[in-house]
Amino acid sequence: MNKAISISILLLILVGNSYAADLIVFSGTGLIKPMEEMRKNYETQKKIQVDIHYGSSGEIFGMIAAGQPCDVLIPGAAKYTQDALKNGWVIQDTIRNLILHVPVIAVPKGNPSDIRRLEDLARPGVKVAIGDPKAPAIGRVAKKMLKNAGLWEKVQPNIKVYAPTVNQLLIYVALNQVDASLIWEDLTVWAEGKGKIEVVPIEAKYNMIKTIPTAVCSKAQHMETAMDFNAYVASDEGFQIWKKWGFKPCDE
Repeated sequence: MNKAISISILLLILVGNSYAADLIVFSGTGLIKPMEEMRKNYETQKKIQVDIHYGSSGEIFGMIAAGQPCDVLIPGAAKYTQDALKNGWVIQDTIRNLILHVPVIAVPKGNPSDIRRLEDLARPGVKVAIGDPKAPAIGRVAKKMLKNAGLWEKVQPNIKVYAPTVNQLLIYVALNQVDASLIWEDLTVWAEGKGKIEVVPIEAKYNMIKTIPTAVCSKAQHMETAMDFNAYVASDEGFQIWKKWGFKPCDE
């Protein structure tokens, strides 16, 4: 078999696999815990296969922009859904606000560097981790919060890592590799950080609480199922799962 034929067959296999699922969902990585529980429940109830691709909000937005098949989009912040709407990639009537993403400062257990407020991230010697402003939603939010507080230039020298996903930020703090990180509050209840981290609230005047929506893609290949799943993640059953994993519904 020549090389050209081999490559063609491989591409056919890969394309075939990408369409094998009965539903394709793009989701922010920070939502993986509740999304996985809902995926399993939905598959059991409907007897279908759901393929969820997890990535930073910037990554999954870029995938939709590149034309990759997606039925339901659930990024880490409403900005990405609104940008998708402007480009005609999601259906306006299907956009449903689900939960709140509340930024907090996460520190190792015992708070050894005595971080009490956002300004403390600028103290000399404090090791800080934030999300890459071009990748996870928390990275863009963290940079904007620090800029609004007049702290970005002061904190930058202390930033030791720009993580591609919010999940990695949790690990850096839990392993005591940094003194503080700006992450979403809901992640702090995950088992990976249980007993290993503490939470420092961010003052309301600086904080930027975000809304996470779900929406059906305008070119969804499994439109009926997409509509149903979109409703499921916003249902009473879905909200019980969101709450279980530390998320706060928008209407509370």
